[in-house]
Amino acid sequence: MSIELKTPQDLQREIATRFKARRLAMNLTQEGLATRSGVSWSSLKRFERTGLIALDSLLKIALVLDCLSDFDKVGREGPRTISTQSLDEILSETKTRKKGHIK
Repeated sequence: MSIELKTPQDLQREIATRFKARRLAMNLTQEGLATRSGVSWSSLKRFERTGLIALDSLLKIALVLDCLSDFDKVGREGPRTISTQSLDEILSETKTRKKGHIK
């Protein structure tokens, strides 16, 4: 079990890095992506450098990079609950059987 905590800024930079890699894989320049998406070149450049961009611009870029459907999953699940148990308590809980093994 791995626990990874990310700040919003960490996630912004990761998303920007992924989008840049996707742009390069499609052999597009920043100017080409800006033109196709309708997002200004300066906004795209700032996004790839800092991760900062308006949501509507991000979605326009995602449309051109063929990953707009990924955003359909955002916010779909209900709120996640945070366990107040320690890791030792969680691991020591007895598990209930869900299937029998005898035929």
